[in-house]
Amino acid sequence: MDVCLVIKQRLEELGLEQRDLAAAAEVTESYISQLLTRKKLPPAPGRTDIYDKIGKFLKLPGGKLSKLAEEQRREELKRNLGDPPSPLFKEVRELILQKCQHDKEQQIRAIFEKQPFGELERLVTQKLLDVVKRVARHELQNEAWLHSMTRSAGRSYEAMRVSILEFLETDVFNVSVENCEFFLDPLLKSWDVDLATFSMEIALNRRHLPGRATRFEFVEIEPTPPEEEPGLTKFLQHLSANGDATKEEIEFLKKLKVKGKHPTPLYYYRELQNLRDPVHFRELTPQSKPKKTLGPAQPEGSVAPMHKYLEADGIERQLQLNGRKKATQQWAGNRGNGGRKQKAKS
Repeated sequence: MDVCLVIKQRLEELGLEQRDLAAAAEVTESYISQLLTRKKLPPAPGRTDIYDKIGKFLKLPGGKLSKLAEEQRREELKRNLGDPPSPLFKEVRELILQKCQHDKEQQIRAIFEKQPFGELERLVTQKLLDVVKRVARHELQNEAWLHSMTRSAGRSYEAMRVSILEFLETDVFNVSVENCEFFLDPLLKSWDVDLATFSMEIALNRRHLPGRATRFEFVEIEPTPPEEEPGLTKFLQHLSANGDATKEEIEFLKKLKVKGKHPTPLYYYRELQNLRDPVHFRELTPQSKPKKTLGPAQPEGSVAPMHKYLEADGIERQLQLNGRKKATQQWAGNRGNGGRKQKAKS
């Protein structure tokens, strides 16, 4: 069972029409018709609010339509994996080039024409789509933004919602002229790319989206080092005056982190003392098969070398046994000597 069948059955059970469902979902009746006749693939659940609206209107269990949509889209993707990608529409490429920084437009155009739908063209188009789709997804619940876009496009409110839902479903292989007309053109101001590092800077149209430019990097950079704890800074200042800490010890202290708290200099002092105290550590020994404590070459009553024991409990237990055994032998020897002395006197 798929999304279309479930919706059709519920409409029939509740005695409702497609126009009622379209009004509840705030989309056009044409969109609902294409969805129920499978002319349109159900939109991805994470990119739309339509399933919540439809599910609430049809009194369906929460999340049921979303789960069915995910399964249906997964099966459709499996069927389409073997199809070769189609190049961009001429109008789409032209719009993308027009939005490029003027001083690089000719250079980028030459690359696009030499390598139609090549790596650079796909990269640029995908990043532009990602930015604009993220904006559309975020503003989908913003009534003021929706009405502004509706007036700009000269369409009805419901038709614009349908266009947004369809735009959120598109990708670099299926971007349409309509996507460019209603979203890429009005929302994008300009973009620039560094051909040496492939970093991109994308500026949005302040008329519809007041805000800063967005920058994307595609080069390997060193991670920003974390800020040093104030308590550690003070402690290290004290150490630098005394000069009694090694480089390895300081690196160890820098790696210490306490979630949600800022350790004091005293904390780092105690950690350094714990690190230096040999009682807290054991010598590294190769792991080998445990040997018997006593053997022919080991004198009776002696303690086996500690490296033959793998656990501290075993060492303590063996020491206790050896101690008791030695005490018993000593007691037995004293008792025997006492008996011999008494016999000698008599």
